[in-house]
Amino acid sequence: MKPAHKKILIALIIAAVIVSIRVFGLDHLLSLETFRQYRDQLLAFTSHHYLPTVAIFILIYIAAVALSIPGATILTLTAGFLFGFFGVIYVNIGASAGAILAFLAARYLIGDWVQKHYGEKLASFNKEIAENGYNYLLTLRFIPLFPFFLINIFAGLTRVPLTTFAWTTIVGILPGSFVYIYTGRQLGIIDKPGDILSWQIILAFVLLGLLVLSPVVIKKFMKQKRSNSTNVPEED
Repeated sequence: MKPAHKKILIALIIAAVIVSIRVFGLDHLLSLETFRQYRDQLLAFTSHHYLPTVAIFILIYIAAVALSIPGATILTLTAGFLFGFFGVIYVNIGASAGAILAFLAARYLIGDWVQKHYGEKLASFNKEIAENGYNYLLTLRFIPLFPFFLINIFAGLTRVPLTTFAWTTIVGILPGSFVYIYTGRQLGIIDKPGDILSWQIILAFVLLGLLVLSPVVIKKFMKQKRSNSTNVPEED
């Protein structure tokens, strides 16, 4: 099978899985109402089958993130409700593994083609990513206003190394995970996921993201300053 045909086949399989999940309403299972309805059963099952529950949870999280299915927030809340602060570990494993799969899929199916056909036009962009890619990725991960799945796909279209994408994802999702895991203990009294992120918490995440991005800004400022100083004409 030709590489192009193989990519088309893989893309069709992924699309078919996503469409099937939506058609059969499986994505609605990852809702606050569903977990509220079955929270007692989930707690009972977890207490009797802890390790299998952890394994099932991680696999569901990986699938949800890899296929860009909404519900990661609910899953993180549920981890806090079922596993306490150990849930941070399980969420990080599931979210990071799912993000890496989405990243690899985007790079394999589209990213290589984009770089091959538009590499010259993207030269300056690729250079910027090579120098400061980890700063940008950490900033995007820290600030919860940017959709998680879009970052995975967009990064796959760039030349950012897989190792850089992986470690910035693992580190970048930790602050948000702690907030949701802590709040997950109150899963029964939360009306909607939006109740978790107050403006103070969002502001803290934004400031954290800007702090990570500040070295890039300072570097560009100093570079521009040196450039201007060298271009100043000497007096006779």
